[in-house]
Amino acid sequence: MPHPVESAHWHPVAALADVQAQPVAVQLLDQSLVLWRDEAGAVHAWADQCPHRGARLSLGRVCAGRLECPYHGWQFAPSGQCVRVPALPEFVPPAGHAARVFAVQLWCELVWVCLQPGAAGASSAQDPSEVNGDPAAQALPQFEAEADARLRKLNCGPYEVATSAPRIVENFLDMAHFGFVHEGWLGARDTPEIPDYQVASTATGLVATGCKARQPQSNLHSTRGALVEYRYEVSGPYTAVLTKVPEAGSTTVQDWRESIALFICPMGPEHSRVWFRLAVADFATDDAQLQAFQHTIFTQDQPVLESQRPACLPLDVRAEAHTAADKASAAYRRFLRQAGIRFGTC
Repeated sequence: MPHPVESAHWHPVAALADVQAQPVAVQLLDQSLVLWRDEAGAVHAWADQCPHRGARLSLGRVCAGRLECPYHGWQFAPSGQCVRVPALPEFVPPAGHAARVFAVQLWCELVWVCLQPGAAGASSAQDPSEVNGDPAAQALPQFEAEADARLRKLNCGPYEVATSAPRIVENFLDMAHFGFVHEGWLGARDTPEIPDYQVASTATGLVATGCKARQPQSNLHSTRGALVEYRYEVSGPYTAVLTKVPEAGSTTVQDWRESIALFICPMGPEHSRVWFRLAVADFATDDAQLQAFQHTIFTQDQPVLESQRPACLPLDVRAEAHTAADKASAAYRRFLRQAGIRFGTC
């Protein structure tokens, strides 16, 4: 396995709704994958390569609950085993005639894949605690708001971004850019100061607390500028969550609060697919309106992210300048270095 540390983690690769009757091609850690559903509706993730002559299985079709190769019509059962070779109707394919199968989990309306050999997954599981298998494989990232019935959940994205997954996570943790990249929304040039905050290391990354920023419009329902308190948590190398609470009386929704999870598929070292999972105290607003606010914010970030050089995140502390306002990103870089994450770093 070319990326053993990263391969032991679970990564989102597609929206569950996008995997329907026909196979879907996706990319993860430079590995081409095919996603497909069998007759029972279970989702499978295989290497997008027929073991016969290397054709892309994603160009084939699903028939009678089997995935059929587009080249010679070989058919593969959900286990990955070839069960039919049309050119030899009486031939019984041996065990070696099989697709390369990877573990799958469904969570937060996304398809998650682990490339770790031996990792186990159940397509129906919705709780990260249900993941079992090879002890070397990691658990799914945490998003505590997912279990909170008082919050409505919906996804935004995906966004195809021409940069590394670690650059995107670091941007998500950064508050000092609010007044410049998100001027008039999450910040203002005349109040760019970021008060001191606290950062603690965790087994999965870090937690940053006491983060505050004065924002003209911190959310869709803002009625005035407000001081907003943030909490950040990195729960995996390419996953982070922020929780934000504006000061009382600054929104039209009483007791407004929200959590936003950042889920990234590291397609290549400098190519990422991004989803945001929103958990908000709002069951009345249309999905499109909530998604539009998040879309506005991220599309302000995207051109800056894609302009950064190098596109991979430098882990050498001497490679880029740092200040005290960057201590969350500095802690994130230390975590990646200590965890041995190399995909998307330099």
